[in-house]
Amino acid sequence: MQDLSYAGFWIRTLAALIDSLLIVLVLGPVVFAVSGLGGVFKAPVVAGVVGLIVNYLAPVAAVILFWIYKSATPGKIMLGMTIVDERTGEPPSVAQFIIRYFGYYISILPLFAGIIWVGVDQRKQGWHDKLAHTLVIRN
Repeated sequence: MQDLSYAGFWIRTLAALIDSLLIVLVLGPVVFAVSGLGGVFKAPVVAGVVGLIVNYLAPVAAVILFWIYKSATPGKIMLGMTIVDERTGEPPSVAQFIIRYFGYYISILPLFAGIIWVGVDQRKQGWHDKLAHTLVIRN
């Protein structure tokens, strides 16, 4: 495996902000269609089955599908980053992507410590990366 250029904390944070904005732009109209203008500005979540889909299932599916097909989310693509297997430098397996996604919850729960860890780790891995054996590299 050649020398890799690891993507650091701030560039990854910017990618996450871009991804969050895109999710709002895509799912915002759905929330508006279901809840009206009040639902967009007041309700933290949409209720019921539609709420389950809009708030939880659609974002999970979108992120994991982008990872599977592009090895990155749109924000990472725009900023020239890719997720790779830490051992091979190749695209991770579907299982690794699923572990990585749910590993975000472990990274976030203790005051975002696992996310902040990206800033101090030698290979710029968050806890979710360590759990899934992945790296985020600059292309």
